[in-house]
Amino acid sequence: MANTLYFLLLLLLLSAFSTATAQQRHSNISPGSFLTPGSNWLSPSGLYAFGFYQQGNGYAVGICLVGVAEKTVVWTANRDDPPVFKNARLLSTTDGKFVLQPMQGQETIIANPDALASSASMLDSGNFVLYNSDQNVIWQSFEHPTDTLLPGQPLRMGQGLFSSISQTDHSTGIFRLQMQDDANLVQQAFKSNSLYTPEDSYWFSDTKDSGNNVTLNLDANDGRRSILAQFKFHYNCDPKGLCGLNGFCVLIDVEAQCKCVPGFDFVDPNKWSSGCVRNYTAGSCKNDDGRMNYSMKTLDETTWFDNSYTLLAKTTKENCSAACQVDGNCDAAMFEDGNCKLLSLPLKYGRRKIGSSSVAFFKEDACIRNRIPADPRKEGNKKLTIGILIICVSLVAFAFIVLAISGTLIYRSNARAYKKVSEKGDTEISEGLAPRAFTYGELEDMTNSFKEELGRGSFGAVYKGTIQNNQKVVAVKRLEKVLAEGEREFQSEMKVIGRTHHRNLVRLYGYCLEGTKRLLVYEYMSNGSLADILFTSQNQPGWDERIGISLGIARGILYLHEECETQIIHCDIKPQNILMDDCGHAKISDFGLAKLLKPDQTRTFTGVRGTRGYVAPEWHRNLPVTVKADVYSFGIVLLEIICRRRNVESSLPEDEAILEEWVYQCYENRELSKLVGDEQVDERKLNRMVKVALWCIQEEPSLRPSIKKVLLMLEGTVDIPVPPSPTSFLSTI
Repeated sequence: MANTLYFLLLLLLLSAFSTATAQQRHSNISPGSFLTPGSNWLSPSGLYAFGFYQQGNGYAVGICLVGVAEKTVVWTANRDDPPVFKNARLLSTTDGKFVLQPMQGQETIIANPDALASSASMLDSGNFVLYNSDQNVIWQSFEHPTDTLLPGQPLRMGQGLFSSISQTDHSTGIFRLQMQDDANLVQQAFKSNSLYTPEDSYWFSDTKDSGNNVTLNLDANDGRRSILAQFKFHYNCDPKGLCGLNGFCVLIDVEAQCKCVPGFDFVDPNKWSSGCVRNYTAGSCKNDDGRMNYSMKTLDETTWFDNSYTLLAKTTKENCSAACQVDGNCDAAMFEDGNCKLLSLPLKYGRRKIGSSSVAFFKEDACIRNRIPADPRKEGNKKLTIGILIICVSLVAFAFIVLAISGTLIYRSNARAYKKVSEKGDTEISEGLAPRAFTYGELEDMTNSFKEELGRGSFGAVYKGTIQNNQKVVAVKRLEKVLAEGEREFQSEMKVIGRTHHRNLVRLYGYCLEGTKRLLVYEYMSNGSLADILFTSQNQPGWDERIGISLGIARGILYLHEECETQIIHCDIKPQNILMDDCGHAKISDFGLAKLLKPDQTRTFTGVRGTRGYVAPEWHRNLPVTVKADVYSFGIVLLEIICRRRNVESSLPEDEAILEEWVYQCYENRELSKLVGDEQVDERKLNRMVKVALWCIQEEPSLRPSIKKVLLMLEGTVDIPVPPSPTSFLSTI
């Protein structure tokens, strides 16, 4: 835990090295020089090295302290970029820059001085510097601190140190030490895509308004003691953000440990700062009258950041718990000194506060809590019970054999009767059962010979139809490009898909299979498709609506991927297949291309399915297809939702025509406002959605997150790393 909770401060004893003279010594690095993994540029004494160091399965560029027993990284360039591979090189260009070049792919700038650099040096102070032709320093690593402050290196107003994730992963961690513009030195939790607020701070120097040029400097004689004293919070629960959202910190002996609130589990058990998520589906437990059924769990002596939306004064603990239990917006309640505060998720900065009179109440799924555990005292009776069961089962089996013979005769009689009823036009649908098989003639009658066309896609047209008996309106899709599946597989898949039921999936009522004819019968959605409202100039959904639509699509895909009895790859996620109900909720439709996976399957080989522009690259490379193909398609749709335009627009300028390329360019240049034009949006949410989309459309499937992780990132439950260029990894693998 200590590695993720305090910054690495290296204080070198000046008795061993003369810093004043060492800074004057340097070895020149001229333009055109380059390094490859395994080589470095050393400082004159060999104390420091600038170049590649190994990180995970690849390499990063930085400065390492190598003149001691254990090699230590003290500075990293572009620390949140993914590692590069052995074929990369670090080049001092003729135009005065230092760039990282993969063998193929886009180069990354390491140092870009304002003036032309004529040479560079790795100094014995640990500072990597670039000089102009007059030997003046025009760029130096000391001005770009990461997680380490070296002797002689100032931390200026507006600069900060950011913790690393671990000793082996130097990506940005969850804490920072900031020299603020008001001259206050502050330690606080660092949250990506958000502003720093006072409640995030847990230590400050109280040097506010001390002057206009205040810096933090490490003194070689007494700096070690005074600075390290500020970074020993890893022995307690003071660091806010240590346990992530919906987690809380407790002290066991002298070590801080994180726990999840009742009803929650860690997103990543190996990374407490990732926070906690519900281990049940909210709203899944209902009473007989349809109301949500929650019980309340109590935690004593715990406190949380106050983001309450309601305060109940002069009340009791019992009333506080009951108020949260019946309030649909309440996820937790805090009671202390007669005051009750109702809170919604996410909860942050939770910790155990020994001696406090505070009590926290949390909603818990009553259906889970009320399950009766097995009674260990009954274990001794199991053998006797099993013996009795064997005898009973034998007798029942014999009875079933007799019934089966009788049932066969009865079934044949009923089948003839059913056929007659079907021929009379009894097309009523039972929504609680698997989809029924329609005849082509029935669907002709229902659609008035396919008279009213609702829309047309790459695999067929959709027509409006009406069930005559109950006047239920349906949408009938006639597939015109028939896939190669046989009749048995087609029927089997339609029956499995028909049993799916989720608020973000369009219901499949039935199908028709006659010769080469393939038709699907869906519930009718009067508001049309997402494409209808997204790509038109009128009545486009607002920013908050688009966020809700994105979350709904992700939840529908999550159901198909992880919550169905049989895992389903949709294979054709696109705006035309996202329909909108009367309440503006998004529903995924068109399972005509879906591929089912058997319980022991995680991938499949099949011909290319889907629509150009949304199809994942692995389809075209004859690689096994997994659920990550849907994640790719969702990423493209998410970009279209953000920007309210199609993924390819030939009428736009060349640098904007391909949506994913334009979005990444805007992201890299920190110009995301271009994506939404004059629309007023939440910048943090915009940044979050763009980063999620860029991760989803990575060409290498293993780099794409699961749809569950996508949903957590969209909801803001987990932090999102900086995404690489969508095509950068494929070319280096």
